[in-house]
Amino acid sequence: MALLQISEPGQSAAPHQHHLAVGIDLGTTNSLVATLRSGEAETLVDATGESILPSVVRYRAVGEPPVVGKMAEDASVEDPLNTLSSIKRIIGKRVEELDEIAGQYPYTFAESDSSVPRIATIAGAVSPIEVSAEILSVLRQRAVETLGGELEGAVITVPAYFDDAQRQATKDAARLAGLKVLRLLNEPTAAAVAYGLDSQPEGIHAIYDFGGGTFDISILRLTKGVFEVLSTAGDAVLGGDDMDAGIARWMGEQMGVEALSAHSPALTRYLLSQARDAKERLTGRNETPLQLQYGELPEWSGDFTVAQMEQLIAPVADRTLRIVRRALRDAGVEKGEVSEVVLVGGSTRIPLVQRKVESLFERAPLQGIDPERVVAIGAAIQADILVGNKKEGGLLLLDVTPLSLGLEIMGGMSEVVIPRNTTIPVARAQEFTTFKDGQTAMSIHVLQGEREMVVDNRSLARFDLRGIPPMVAGAARIRVTFQVDADGLLSVSAREETSAVEAEIEVRPSYGLSDGEVEGMLKDSYRFAEADRDARRLREQQVEADRTLEALEAALEKDGATLLSSEERAAMEQLMDDLRAIAESGQAREIEKKIEYVNRESEFYAARRMDQSVQQAFSGQRIEDISK
Repeated sequence: MALLQISEPGQSAAPHQHHLAVGIDLGTTNSLVATLRSGEAETLVDATGESILPSVVRYRAVGEPPVVGKMAEDASVEDPLNTLSSIKRIIGKRVEELDEIAGQYPYTFAESDSSVPRIATIAGAVSPIEVSAEILSVLRQRAVETLGGELEGAVITVPAYFDDAQRQATKDAARLAGLKVLRLLNEPTAAAVAYGLDSQPEGIHAIYDFGGGTFDISILRLTKGVFEVLSTAGDAVLGGDDMDAGIARWMGEQMGVEALSAHSPALTRYLLSQARDAKERLTGRNETPLQLQYGELPEWSGDFTVAQMEQLIAPVADRTLRIVRRALRDAGVEKGEVSEVVLVGGSTRIPLVQRKVESLFERAPLQGIDPERVVAIGAAIQADILVGNKKEGGLLLLDVTPLSLGLEIMGGMSEVVIPRNTTIPVARAQEFTTFKDGQTAMSIHVLQGEREMVVDNRSLARFDLRGIPPMVAGAARIRVTFQVDADGLLSVSAREETSAVEAEIEVRPSYGLSDGEVEGMLKDSYRFAEADRDARRLREQQVEADRTLEALEAALEKDGATLLSSEERAAMEQLMDDLRAIAESGQAREIEKKIEYVNRESEFYAARRMDQSVQQAFSGQRIEDISK
């Protein structure tokens, strides 16, 4: 008798087989890789026993492989133009969007026809995706060597406020490094997983993630293992690097340097390195000696105190607190309702930051796990679940969209399809129609943002739906569907229901939101709310006026000469001229009143057209045929 091996649905037929998977924290300053072994999460180390890999890549002459990590970091002062760090602040962005961090990094951008920035190095121009891929390749190789086999996949963490372009760029970098991406996981959510907050039956938790280059705050509700993100906020270019830049400027002033950007890239690297070292030394002491010497500049030495440092970095820390307050408002949560606060990221090691967070929430934050390792550990736990090693009790992670997604409609207005802070994955559909008689194509313009008008929002993509059967205006039924997957990536499809013609696009923009643009979008949506409502109402009335005028013009052209006397036609044309003039006035209420007046005054003409249509329909038919 043959024996059959039976397994539960969705489980491996080999119950003792362990699938190799890792979690990767691709950080601005440092990166890590972690996995689960014997049920315990651990970060993997290199040959020297170090788990933290500096996110620095040094390019060498053509044909020589780049150097990644500590050796690259050590060469940053002597070879600043070829040693690239903090690349995460650039990934997914255009060159013209990098003004806010200009001067902090001595990059030289190469001339390119592409909107993707390319950095000039001795080995040739490289994109942020390629630089990130070098870092991920080293982490992948470390995992393969440590675990003794090829990986089945990786969960890679990203800031919660990374937009679609930045997420897609991260996935592209992973694929370039030979990694199968199981999922992109928001960093705050990964931290919550690492702390095992899912084991608590209920509660609201704040994940304060302050790293080297980015800041995120997420407000989570955890109920019986379900992570629901109530709100998320952040700044993709706010982090410890900004603190380092402030300290470096102060150090430069002590040496008689007024503006770092006016000096060599090597000086910028030197002072940033000195600033970072001094900041880290002051984490556990009240003062530290400084001795600054560079080239022919005047040498300066003295003591650098905690008080001096805190005065320089306090504005950066305060910026994070403003974002936290906004996230609490968005979630509809009072700070007293937050049961736990989790600190994530190397910048949370700074005592000033810890004090400010504790003061805001009026409770001591959790610090049981190294804040620099907590994200990688959470990602590893999730990766272990996704490859099927954990058979039961898996976590349900419900993240949200950081900004609203919508479409351009007539009049240059934005119509929201998926509001911000909607739980993902999600699919939403909305029906639209044609504006003109005989219209056979429609342009679909996908937008991101909170404002009422298209020009105030971010353009994500455009595509055309062609082959719509010619019909009268308003008869076509065009269903537009938005789908956001678990990684936060968007696809949009459009289908004309009567003919089944359709078109779709995977939104893959080659750049991200400009520095500070996410926060600016939200602030503007509040500040200009009333003005936006007025502007939208005006455009809606102007579009309605255009629709009324087009209908009357088409009718007059078709049968105005036969159904109207010359005096009636002149009066009708005068009504139309008056409506055109009012439509340009910018007074929504006046336009609305004029449209109502035109409709009333033209009712007799509409009635004559209806009578004529009825007569033509029944012309030549007998009464007994009509009555059947």
